[in-house]
Amino acid sequence: MNGSTPSAAAAPRLASLDALRGFDMFWIAGGGQVIMALVTAAKCPSLAWVPPQFQHVPWEGFHFIDLIFPLFLFMIGVSIPYAFAKRLARGDRLWQLYGHIFLRVVILFTLGMTISGNLLTYDVQKFQIYSVLQMLALGYMVAAVIFLNFRWPWQIVVTVLMLVTYWALLAFVPCPGHVIGVVKDHCNIGDWLNDWIVGDWQGQFRLGWIVGILGHASTAMLGVFAGELLRSAKSERSKVFWLVGLGVFCLLAGLFWGGWIARWFPGVELFGEDWSRWPIWCPIIKNRWTSAYALYAGGWSYLLLALFYLVIDVWGLRRWAFPFVVIGANSLAAYMAWGLGSSAFHHLAEVLLGGLGRYTGAWQGAVLAAGAFGGLWLLLWYMYRNKTFIRA
Repeated sequence: MNGSTPSAAAAPRLASLDALRGFDMFWIAGGGQVIMALVTAAKCPSLAWVPPQFQHVPWEGFHFIDLIFPLFLFMIGVSIPYAFAKRLARGDRLWQLYGHIFLRVVILFTLGMTISGNLLTYDVQKFQIYSVLQMLALGYMVAAVIFLNFRWPWQIVVTVLMLVTYWALLAFVPCPGHVIGVVKDHCNIGDWLNDWIVGDWQGQFRLGWIVGILGHASTAMLGVFAGELLRSAKSERSKVFWLVGLGVFCLLAGLFWGGWIARWFPGVELFGEDWSRWPIWCPIIKNRWTSAYALYAGGWSYLLLALFYLVIDVWGLRRWAFPFVVIGANSLAAYMAWGLGSSAFHHLAEVLLGGLGRYTGAWQGAVLAAGAFGGLWLLLWYMYRNKTFIRA
């Protein structure tokens, strides 16, 4: 068992972590629609760069929206040292901890299938295994097992091995249509393995997630390192410094491994050939959660955590973050409520605010989007005020 935390008392809950979790969920649960509606209504040429940032990159590249999923998985990783320290402090045995991990994975899998609308279907064409919650569950499971069985130096070694192994599998293991050193859609071992094992049960998302668990788990482990750092005896200033340093390191590592730096500086020869042509690069691809993508998204996650921790927990400036804290304290409820009932919130907004269209004109879309999100937020605020928290 990890020897760094068994006797440690549970640390107080981080307000910055709830706020950052709420910030992340804001963009999923209606906030992104509000921003997009405002930009559309403004018709300002200087804001033309905003809409593309809310569209996932089809293959290689990175937009703002591509950070939302890994940021949430990163924060799950941050929570792991806190959650298990609390259980270890009260005397839980290892088998009880594994039971908790298994139960949480089952719950998240079930909720993920519910969100996908196929919990009770027997139609192969409608059934799909892959969902956001299920990938969160698998990433959490692997990271939790690593945390419980390795001290932090070996946790780093295991994470590096996962990243390198995943890259090598996609880049060099042959399969139909594969080109050595190139990662293409359905021309890599991850996609081939999923097609062979899962087949039509994958549903519409054929993303090679069986092998991709290595990438998801690596993102969660980056969060674990942040959680262990925040629970350490280091000074607050030192914690901020280390979070920023880790963020910059991961960003640069992701950019370098992703081949972006090679493209920025073309013509550099490596072993007699332009280095941009070498098969050592790992493209930043969200759809396959590549190793470079995990590092690059992890870098931004570290920097955002450093900012929220500095402002909220170190400087004590908390009032501005209250709307995010309300969402973050019940992030699972927010995700499920919006995933299952977003149409109901929009309908309620239309009923209550639809009559304002004659006054708001082009801004009516933004008003309705804000009304739908406001309905969700009020529900979460009511739960927060009554200390009703739904967690898996």
